[in-house]
Amino acid sequence: MTKTTALLISLGAAATFSAPGLVLAQTPAAAAQPSAHPASCPAVLKHTFNRLQDEAPQDLCQYAGKVVLVVNTASYCGFTKQYEGLEKLYAKYAPRGLVVLGFPSNDFKQEDADAKKIADLCYNTYGVKFPMFASTVVTGANANPLYSELIKATGNQPKWNFNKYLIDRNGNVIDYFPSKVTPEDPTLVGKIEHALGG
Repeated sequence: MTKTTALLISLGAAATFSAPGLVLAQTPAAAAQPSAHPASCPAVLKHTFNRLQDEAPQDLCQYAGKVVLVVNTASYCGFTKQYEGLEKLYAKYAPRGLVVLGFPSNDFKQEDADAKKIADLCYNTYGVKFPMFASTVVTGANANPLYSELIKATGNQPKWNFNKYLIDRNGNVIDYFPSKVTPEDPTLVGKIEHALGG
């Protein structure tokens, strides 16, 4: 046994070398350690959705540990102007751990079928920088898995566009707000601030 191989084994290193026949496997202790990602991701966020602008799959576990505001959106609704308020809320509180997640939906027949038009409205008209996802179903038996969980947790399914669900840092669904509750509403802002820790 060479000194280098002995040193690697004594340090419990796991490495694969390109030299033929020289492969060191993980030590049993290292192999037995589970990945921290699944254990730290709350069940409500264990979903993947396609991003609006390019349909790239996005694992919602990337938002674990944040306060999450989930909103069903639409382009042709009287509440569409709430995009501005949602973006302001996101810009103000993102440094403290808030993320707003937008889910366009045509459940109420007020969303465009063209993802590029939705993205253009969000990003160019309203300056949205918070994460937006591909159009999806948010009500009824065909609601996407995230919305199914939100509905079950609150007893409230979206009755119109721009309904909001607030999830705390531990993945607990802590409140539901109907469309008429604007992003500037003191009740919503107060709940967000409380969830952020002050």
